[in-house]
Amino acid sequence: MRELVYYVAVSLDGYIAGPSGEFDAFPIEGDHMQPLTARFADAIPTDISAAYGIEQDGSVFDTVLMGWNTYAVGLPAGVTSPYRHLRQVVFSQARTKADIPGDPPNLRVSNDDPVDVVRRLKAESSTSIWLCGGGSLASVLADEIDRLVLKRSPLLFGSGIPLFASAAYKPQRFRGVETTAYNSGVVVSEYVRRPIAAAQAEARITDG
Repeated sequence: MRELVYYVAVSLDGYIAGPSGEFDAFPIEGDHMQPLTARFADAIPTDISAAYGIEQDGSVFDTVLMGWNTYAVGLPAGVTSPYRHLRQVVFSQARTKADIPGDPPNLRVSNDDPVDVVRRLKAESSTSIWLCGGGSLASVLADEIDRLVLKRSPLLFGSGIPLFASAAYKPQRFRGVETTAYNSGVVVSEYVRRPIAAAQAEARITDG
């Protein structure tokens, strides 16, 4: 079964965007960019990848999931299908594809339960599923996240959109896989979900 991967930039105080939804403070230059671009080329917007000659072959992700607010960031600039090299699923209870100009390719707006959608996607035989954001969708899908890849940047927002928007879900246990600190100040940390049996055993030891 393939993984749901929450791959996202986050501030030191735990926000994936600022108070007005801004994310342009995250550094896009520095020594962290080349290795991340090489590994996660599929997570680069299609037009940017084409402009820089970056190959996107779907070998890491073939599907991206977004909440409406995350998706809508590009609409004022006319970007209606930001990751059209991937299958894009945008979750919204209030919007439909009819609210988007034109007929964006490889994009579906869904009001289905995100958990049900993810479980169906996981049952397919393919590469991983990228959870792009935002925090509200991440909190709904917390139980389904198999891997976290956090690009922690050396900045503070003070408020904004948190990594997870709600603490309503039960505690989740992950195991650290790798952490790399770059001269740019960006620290990339990767975690995988601990198997249930291992997490329960660890909890008993901690509680005992």
